[in-house]
Amino acid sequence: VLLHQSVIGLETKAALDKYNIVPDIIIGCAGGGSNLGGLISPFMGEKLRGEKDYRFIAVEPASCPSFTRGKFAYDFCDTGMVCPLAKMYTLGSNFIPSPNHAGGLRYHGMSSILSQLYHDGYMEAVSVEQTKVFEAAEQFARIEGILPAPESSHAIRVAIDEALKCKETGEAKTIVFGLTGTGYFDMVAYEKFHNGKMTDYIPTDAELKASFATLPQVPGQD
Repeated sequence: VLLHQSVIGLETKAALDKYNIVPDIIIGCAGGGSNLGGLISPFMGEKLRGEKDYRFIAVEPASCPSFTRGKFAYDFCDTGMVCPLAKMYTLGSNFIPSPNHAGGLRYHGMSSILSQLYHDGYMEAVSVEQTKVFEAAEQFARIEGILPAPESSHAIRVAIDEALKCKETGEAKTIVFGLTGTGYFDMVAYEKFHNGKMTDYIPTDAELKASFATLPQVPGQD
């Protein structure tokens, strides 16, 4: 799926090259990793070859923080524990986000390719609460006239945050983020946010520890 979505990054790079734009920061939402991986693929290739030095930021929900609080371990890719094991950042295949989680990106693990890139220090990851995500989404909709999907809105949140940092420091940076979906099918979630009924839930260390305890036992795995 990641390879299929690489058309996103290829088209993005072609458009930037056409106008001689070189991004400093590339930001994408991260659930299972296909969207983010597709966006950054051609740029990451340049970084790995030493041609450019982009800064990549993966943005995930605080309620399902595979990168930022997960373990780099072999795990099942499916909750039924039938598929082959893959080494990835994971919260455990039995991890289920809180029922109030409305922002998408619910998968317990992360693409093996992206997991290795993150583990080797080629990209960063941050987690954000869903109320902050929907706040950014609503702001974006009012300014740009596009209602973004909650998943894409994770990238919007951090793009806004990085732009505000530049405003504070006076630096000029080119920020690219992936907007790859509309929120027309997520109106109930938008309504909950707008009416002040949306809340944040962040899993505790104890909850994650219990989930990690169910990881398959693989020789040499911590």
